[in-house]
Amino acid sequence: MITVNLYYTGTNGNARRFAEEMESSGTADLIRAEKGNVRYEYFFPMKDKETVLLIDAWESQEAIDAHHASPMMKTLAGMREKYDLHMKVERYLSDEAGIPASDEGFIRK
Repeated sequence: MITVNLYYTGTNGNARRFAEEMESSGTADLIRAEKGNVRYEYFFPMKDKETVLLIDAWESQEAIDAHHASPMMKTLAGMREKYDLHMKVERYLSDEAGIPASDEGFIRK
């Protein structure tokens, strides 16, 4: 699995308005329904009111490539432009071994 953290930053609350429109328009749900999407969720950093974090996870690079080639990307690009957002991207590959036993004691379930 590949997880991509996208930090959308704008001004005057535009990043939050972008995330709200992604949800209210159904665009986020359409992305969640794409083949290979595992997670698509927005979060709001407490110390930065002008940034929204999107955690976007996919089964494979092929699934990400198909998403990038889909008409959905034109919609996303237009919305990013509308809200004048800038992005920082982090990419992570899942550790197939899972959580080590030595870390389990620090996790409250």
